[in-house]
Amino acid sequence: MAVSAPVGEHVLVVPRSCVIGQGPWNGFRPGESDGLLEAIVREARYEARATVESDPRWKQLIPYLIVRDAPRYLLMRRTQAGADARLHDLWSIGVGGHINPGDGGVVGGLEREWREEIEAGFAPHPRFLGLLNDDSTPVGRVHVGLVFATDAAGQAVAIRETNKLEGGFASAEEVRAVKSSLESWSRLVFEQLDSPAGRAVGL
Repeated sequence: MAVSAPVGEHVLVVPRSCVIGQGPWNGFRPGESDGLLEAIVREARYEARATVESDPRWKQLIPYLIVRDAPRYLLMRRTQAGADARLHDLWSIGVGGHINPGDGGVVGGLEREWREEIEAGFAPHPRFLGLLNDDSTPVGRVHVGLVFATDAAGQAVAIRETNKLEGGFASAEEVRAVKSSLESWSRLVFEQLDSPAGRAVGL
């Protein structure tokens, strides 16, 4: 079941060439510097979501926040009460969504999604990690993830929309146990973060 865009909604997008480059790639690509994010933001513009949902010339920007507590991940399962049936019963380690004009940019959109989905007594301090792309699905072809991480540092974090999501902090071993049921974006980024190379550079 497809999820239709709200009437009149505009979302932040960039030309495909801005994030994909000269050749297609899939997976998680670590950012070399904050300059990468700044370059993407310079090229960004708002377009009607109803138009860009079916136009792969554009990539809709999705801030995708990985919430950690030292080595643990905030692991969430989407219940069957969620609007998108394609995601029912799948697991996720990312909090994110579209960026709208009233958000004030990428970080503002990320912070709004945090407030909507998470209950915590602190604001996130997002650290940009890189880009996430999956052109293997119709949905993935028109979206790109801007991956960030934040550390709860022992502070309490809870899921706000408990009718749509359930879960809590889990060890890497527990995330690996449900890896086959992770959403594609979560699986791709977790594989990178959990790899020896990812751990070595502090991803």
